[in-house]
Amino acid sequence: MFQYHCLNQIAEVGLSRFTDKFAATDQMGEAHGILVRSASMHDLELPDGLLAIARAGAGVNNIPLEKCAEKGIVVFNTPGANANGVKELVIAGMLLAARDIVGGLNWVAANKDDPDIAKVAEKEKNRFAGTELRDKKLGIIGLGAIGGPVANVAKHMGMEVYGYDPYLSVDAAWNLSRDIKHVINIDEIYEKCDYITIHVPLLDSTRGCINKDAIRKMKDGVIILNFARDLLADEADILEGIKAGKIRRYVSDFPNPTTAGQEGCIVIPHLGASTGESEDNCAKMAVRQLVDYMENGNINNSVNYPRCDMGICMQAGRIAIFHLNKANMITKFTACFGDQNINISDMTNKSKGDYAYTMLDLDEKATADSVKRLESIPGVLRVRVVK
Repeated sequence: MFQYHCLNQIAEVGLSRFTDKFAATDQMGEAHGILVRSASMHDLELPDGLLAIARAGAGVNNIPLEKCAEKGIVVFNTPGANANGVKELVIAGMLLAARDIVGGLNWVAANKDDPDIAKVAEKEKNRFAGTELRDKKLGIIGLGAIGGPVANVAKHMGMEVYGYDPYLSVDAAWNLSRDIKHVINIDEIYEKCDYITIHVPLLDSTRGCINKDAIRKMKDGVIILNFARDLLADEADILEGIKAGKIRRYVSDFPNPTTAGQEGCIVIPHLGASTGESEDNCAKMAVRQLVDYMENGNINNSVNYPRCDMGICMQAGRIAIFHLNKANMITKFTACFGDQNINISDMTNKSKGDYAYTMLDLDEKATADSVKRLESIPGVLRVRVVK
């Protein structure tokens, strides 16, 4: 029996998908699997028996990935499960920035007691008129699960769309409209586009990438949208750009003291994936991945270990080995079973950065001695008997 623990509230429609091999526990120390949304895990002591963490969402900045990799703990996320909710809010953000809808709503609220409000509104409305999206140039940095759908919707709205993504996957490319202009130099987006929206993960290489140097290259009156992570933008530089008239609006889904309530900033209270549908989709996907890994050893959508899927084991045994990505490891693994005359009927080995994952299907169940010998091999981080 596997035990799972929820650090945040997880939609019941997802939890109901656990099989009868799983039971909930209120004690994190007893958990084989953890489900989490936004709770920070960096200062938590991870249980020795913990096998996997499933993040019901895309971002994993709240999880100590390297620490988990070193312990052979697989960290999953749910890319694309909340993409539609974020995509729709990005489009709403563009409309809010293009036409001063927020200013207009505030004006109506402030003048609600004026009996002549309708007449006065006809005189005042030009202050909030704004512009249309049609025929404007939209630059999208990152064409993945969210950026790609944003590109397609914007194209249907009559915008001229430029996309920058040096790591664009084949699957993502197939889902893009053929009319999207794929640029290989990000400066082309900065120099040409009226709207710029960023959809990349927060990494050391992307932190603060929207900064004064990037802003200097942008068109006057540019509108910048950030629904990915606030730290992707140097928001002090953003405010300087607004004061200088370089940036017309900055739309962010991440409230913080730097931009909240500032002139030219439209700050939304982190609503991107906060729809019932998104939360349900993330929960279902997180649980599905956790169950498949626990029961079969398969890894899909892990951020710290490679994708590795051998389906359901039809043999007598299956063993999973977490190890460093270095030469001659497979030879040592197979020797352990060869010495005991245990046949390996199928196997797969995948790597991701410094770490690798090997699964072996066996004609006989692995013995305790086999496991002990595998664990003693230098570079092996964890051995798990799946079946």
